[in-house]
Amino acid sequence: MTPPADLFPESPSGLASRHPKLPPRRVILVTGMSGAGLSTTIKALEDLGYETVDNPPLFLISGLLEQGDMLGRPLAIGLDSRTRGFSAEAFLGQMRELAARPGLQVQTVFIECGDDILLRRYTETRRKHPLALDRPVIDGILRERRLLSGLRDEASLVIDTSDMTLHDLRRLVGGHFHVDIKPKLSLFVMSFGFPHGVPREADIVLDARFLRNPHYDPILRPLTGKDAAVGEYVARDPDYPAFINNITQLIDPLLPRFQQEGKSYLTIAIGCTGGRHRSVFIAETLAEWIRDKGYPVGTNHRELSRQKG
Repeated sequence: MTPPADLFPESPSGLASRHPKLPPRRVILVTGMSGAGLSTTIKALEDLGYETVDNPPLFLISGLLEQGDMLGRPLAIGLDSRTRGFSAEAFLGQMRELAARPGLQVQTVFIECGDDILLRRYTETRRKHPLALDRPVIDGILRERRLLSGLRDEASLVIDTSDMTLHDLRRLVGGHFHVDIKPKLSLFVMSFGFPHGVPREADIVLDARFLRNPHYDPILRPLTGKDAAVGEYVARDPDYPAFINNITQLIDPLLPRFQQEGKSYLTIAIGCTGGRHRSVFIAETLAEWIRDKGYPVGTNHRELSRQKG
């Protein structure tokens, strides 16, 4: 039995032929020199709201676009010398075939960098060049330069990262390829106990061990920072108001700046001795403040989760 056609998303070209007023789907083909910043470019586009696919075999690209996207997102595809079946001729052929399709707006971005800068980057990171795994890095750079000859002149945009930082590149990509709906910075607030280690995923770590400890109150000891009695106990510490105020004053200007820099996620970790009382209460208080600022925020209490497990 053949399933109804409307169960599957229609391809952009099919939609455009039946609905000529629909805007074309933006497709960005990203290529260039290994080590120049291709991965950073693809990640920046993903953070801008693009659907991204890195290094698919060339023969799969047509089928990939035929599937369409239920969310109507623009698409960014990374293609470089590691791509199966890659050559300048094959890339240009694929680019022209896509550009000829109705319903697609195709642009090619070539990420460039000087050979001396590429060599320095590979030397500093001690990585091998993908085209010179058993030879000097410069051999791979020169070989790739020859392989990509002709693509640079055909690109819609050439970005030379020789004098750029990663932040510079992300800002430039955002300026060229922003979309109307940009994902907002997502925040995560967690509590933990210092004796069990500082969370590796934390971007900001705060220490609440100086506040009065409910652990030494036999009535409060079996409770957690989620209980009102514990929160009231911690909040009565004379230094608590200044501490929570300083935290919010620290974080408040950081949130828009992190978002401006293209950061999608921020994890704030608050620690105390046991990870059950003070840090839990402060994490919950901080999460509520962040939520009131209009940012999506999640919470996790590591030591409480371990006890449940």
